[in-house]
Amino acid sequence: MLKKPRMILIDVDGTLVDSVPDLSFCVDEMMQALGRPVHGEAKVRNWVGNGVERLVRRALIGQLDGEPDEADFQKAYPIFLDLYAENTSKRSCLYPGIRAGLDYLKAAGYKLGCVTNKVAQFTEPLLRDLGVSGDFSIIVSGDTLPQKKPDPAPLLHAAKFFGIEPAQALMVGDSVSDVKAARAAGFQIVCMSYGYNHGVDIRDAQPDAVIDALTEIKPLLEAAA
Repeated sequence: MLKKPRMILIDVDGTLVDSVPDLSFCVDEMMQALGRPVHGEAKVRNWVGNGVERLVRRALIGQLDGEPDEADFQKAYPIFLDLYAENTSKRSCLYPGIRAGLDYLKAAGYKLGCVTNKVAQFTEPLLRDLGVSGDFSIIVSGDTLPQKKPDPAPLLHAAKFFGIEPAQALMVGDSVSDVKAARAAGFQIVCMSYGYNHGVDIRDAQPDAVIDALTEIKPLLEAAA
């Protein structure tokens, strides 16, 4: 049972937006530019969720954990950044239920913010192009502060902006990083079942609730004490 929040923060990749089609396109174009075999969308989907630098490192070694040669990374990373700057939102889309869910939350009077590890250079045009940037009073990107999730600082920064105590705040995310950040900040946490959690069921991280679409947050909030 949730306590009724006054503020709700929502993650971007894997929560609001399926950004893998653009990210996988850029990964494969980068790999081709380096003269290496491409990976394909299915593999890239399991590597997304910790920012584009981590994604590039994973692509270079072809697996989730480990580190590439630093010289290889320094060559590859600028290629990826140039590609993603041109392909931030061409193939990405809102998940089903996002628009209706945001409309409900706004109509119900919740203060809404966005907290993501994606840097502002990519976050802001993505949200704008998909028509949701105006739904949020604050957008905390991966380079807004020195720290990013799972550090609690981005969540606490947004709470301070709204003048809301952490106990009155809710995070909506999709990954272990979101759960860890919320717990460390003293927020409640609801997770989407469909997001980017490296193939692991998000229920294993024990969020307060798991939903299949943002529209399913309505009965949770209406039943909240």
